[in-house]
Amino acid sequence: MTRTIFEKSDAITLVSEVFRELGYEGASMSNIKARTKLSKGSLYHFFPGGKEEMAAEIMANIDAWFVNEMFKPLEKGEPRAAIARMWEMTDAYFRSGRRICLIGAFALDETRDRFPGVIEGYFKRWIAALAGAMMRAGVEALEAHELAEEAVVGIQGALTLTRALQDDEIFGRMLQRLRRRVETRLQ
Repeated sequence: MTRTIFEKSDAITLVSEVFRELGYEGASMSNIKARTKLSKGSLYHFFPGGKEEMAAEIMANIDAWFVNEMFKPLEKGEPRAAIARMWEMTDAYFRSGRRICLIGAFALDETRDRFPGVIEGYFKRWIAALAGAMMRAGVEALEAHELAEEAVVGIQGALTLTRALQDDEIFGRMLQRLRRRVETRLQ
């Protein structure tokens, strides 16, 4: 039985979960149709460019969320509050490690060659925004950049390890360690 939806945002949510489960290469149109329960007509209505347009729209949606909820606050907000918010939003977005980073997953296979600017921009902006907030809080530039890079690497690695070992606690522990490490430098 096909599902009826009326908003493109609903289709983006459903299709993004298929990409999270199967990756870009593994998500054939028939898999997307079967797992989302959307008709072929609905999929092409919302995404006339097919699977590539779906991935582009999903990444734009993810990017918009991160820009509004994490990057802009880190770039413009009070630094300590913005950094604290980043840890909370990271935990919430990745559902305490139970949800993979789709952009990170796309970076690991040939999909990165289809969307190099989006993938690179996401990670570079996260690192730069966090480093900028730390510098505004008094951390020296080189150390701030190194800590920001370590934080993003740690988050991405924790997501991978959580999934590989099927241990949801790993992500939370790593997030707390990273948070303590950064907060120690802000004092």
